[in-house]
Amino acid sequence: MSRSVETGSVLSPVTADDVDLAVRLAVGVLRDAPAEGWDGKAGSLEWDCWETVEHIANDLFYYAGQLGPQSPPLDTHVPFALRHKRPDGPAYFLFADRDAGPAGLLQVLETCGALLVAMVRTTPSGVRAHHAAGVSDPEGFAALALQETLVHMHDVAEGFGLAWTPPSDLCSRVLARLFPEAPGGADPWLTLLWATGRAELPGHPRLTMWRSNSTPH
Repeated sequence: MSRSVETGSVLSPVTADDVDLAVRLAVGVLRDAPAEGWDGKAGSLEWDCWETVEHIANDLFYYAGQLGPQSPPLDTHVPFALRHKRPDGPAYFLFADRDAGPAGLLQVLETCGALLVAMVRTTPSGVRAHHAAGVSDPEGFAALALQETLVHMHDVAEGFGLAWTPPSDLCSRVLARLFPEAPGGADPWLTLLWATGRAELPGHPRLTMWRSNSTPH
């Protein structure tokens, strides 16, 4: 169990169902994205909206892959080859076929999300695998997936001018699992945006550097 940074109450762990919900909500919003906006900048990032959604899918795939081996590596990631489409763009394990259009990209996002959901549901809680934010367990990878999906969807939604406010309980569980030192008392979504350098929080300046902690508590 984790403790809520908002109320101090005990929260249930981050689950595969949370990941499934976040991906479904993201896809639902992105289906309304205008076709001509995918090459536009995603919020404060130097990536465009297409690249950022592709990055979310890659993260979900990466987390699923880390949990896949019978004996996951603890010192580095499973050695999928990384590639860049352009020097300043994100690094990828896999690419969405641009000719398939936004609908194809969303299928890739859904598929990668489904792979992670299945791995989190079926991997024993005692399994540990590498992540740069700390050797983690299945719940930790689910929390990292929520962080990436919720926060990068904020970037993409900002780029498109779409509304994106995820459920408070998802944000609270991510904060409790990955940012246990985050200040309490404010809206969980605003606090998560603050913790990932995307917003100011009353009484707390906007962060220029931040790091989540995925090690089991």
